[in-house]
Amino acid sequence: MSREIHKRIEGRSPAFLALIAGLGILVLLGMGSAWTMEHNGHVITGMSNRIVWGMPHVFAVFLIVAASGALNVASISSVFGRTAYKPLSRLSVVLAIALLVGGLSVLVLDLGRPDRLIVAMTTYNFRSIFAWNIYLYVGFIAIAGVYLWLMMERSLNRFSKPAGMVAFIWRLALTTGTGSIFGFLVARQAYDAAVMAPLFIAMSFAFGLAIFILVIMFTSGGTGRELGEAMVRRLKNLLGIFVGAVLYFTIVQHLTNIYAAEHHAVERFILLDGGIYTTLFWVGQIIIGGALPLVLLFTPLFADSREAIALAALSVIAGGMAQLYVIIIGGQAFPLVLFPGKIVSSSFADGSIASYSPSLPEIGLGIGGVALALVIVAMAVKILALLPRTLADAETDPT
Repeated sequence: MSREIHKRIEGRSPAFLALIAGLGILVLLGMGSAWTMEHNGHVITGMSNRIVWGMPHVFAVFLIVAASGALNVASISSVFGRTAYKPLSRLSVVLAIALLVGGLSVLVLDLGRPDRLIVAMTTYNFRSIFAWNIYLYVGFIAIAGVYLWLMMERSLNRFSKPAGMVAFIWRLALTTGTGSIFGFLVARQAYDAAVMAPLFIAMSFAFGLAIFILVIMFTSGGTGRELGEAMVRRLKNLLGIFVGAVLYFTIVQHLTNIYAAEHHAVERFILLDGGIYTTLFWVGQIIIGGALPLVLLFTPLFADSREAIALAALSVIAGGMAQLYVIIIGGQAFPLVLFPGKIVSSSFADGSIASYSPSLPEIGLGIGGVALALVIVAMAVKILALLPRTLADAETDPT
C-alpha cells in the first residue's frame, strides 16, 4: 500500500524563479500576439475565408485533448483502484485543469472579438456541438476542482472515489465532444467520420500521459524527489499502449475512408499528394509520433533508459501536433465538394487546394497558451501540497 504524504515546494531557488520568469515572458508573448491580431485583424495571419481554423486552433485543441488525458493517473487510482498511482493523483488533476485553461485561453483569444464569447455563453443553439462543448469544458474544470478538494481534505477522502468516477465519465464526454466537432462536419470530406470520437479519446490518453511523464520527471529532478523505477515502468508501458491505440484508430479511420468512394480524393490528398500535409502525416504523425515512441518504449535496448522515455514522450507530443495540423488544417485545405460527381471551377478558386502558412502571431499565441498552463502548474506545486515526498519503489511498489 502506498503512503500518501504530500509537501509543497519552497519555490525560492534561482532555477525556479528563472523558470517562472521564462514562462512569464512566453505568456506575455502570447498576449502580445493576441493583441497584434486583434488590433490589425486576421489579415496579418495565414488564415483566410477558406482556412478559418489556423495554428492557434492546433495548439488549443491539442491542449484541450491533452487535458483530458492528463487525468489518466488520477482516474487509474480512484476509478480502477490502483493505489500505486495515488501519490500522483493531485498533480494529475491540477495538470488537467491547467492544460484546459491554457487551451481555452488560446481559443478565446483567437476569436478576433473575444468579447463575443459573452454571446456564446448566454445564447445557446443546442443543435450545435460547439454549444455543448461550453458546458463540457466549464463542467470539467468544476468537477476536477471538486475532485482535487476531496482528495486534499482528509475528512472527505471517502468521497474522492465517486468524484473520480464522475470526472472519468465527464472527461470521456469532453473528448468525445471535441472529436465530434470534426466528426459531425459532413461538409468536410476529411472530417466526416464517426471514428473521430474514439480517435480523439485515444489521442487524449497518449498526449496527456506524455505531458504528465515529462512534468513528473522534471519536477522530481528539480526538487530532489526520488522517482522509482517501478513508477517509471508503469507510466512508460501505459504510454506505449495509448500510442498503439492512436495508431490503430488512425488506421481504421483511413481504411474506412478508402473503402468509401466519396472519400477517395481526400485520402489521396492526405496520404499521397498533399505536400506538407502528406509529409506531416507520414513523417510527423506515423514515424515520429507513433513508430519511434513504440521503439523507444518497448525495445529491450532502451528498457532502463529514462532519457529514451523522455524522448518518447516528446515524440508523442510532436507527433500529436503534426496529427492535429493534418486533421484541422489539412481537412480545410481540401476543397469542399459542392456538387458531387461534378468538376467545379470559378474565379473564386472553387475546387482548388487552399494555401496556408502560419504567421508568427499565430505561433506566439499558441506558445503563450502552453506557457500559461505550465505557469499554473508551477505555481500550484508551490502553493498546494501536490507532490509526494518520495516515489521510491519501497513506497509505491513494496513487492
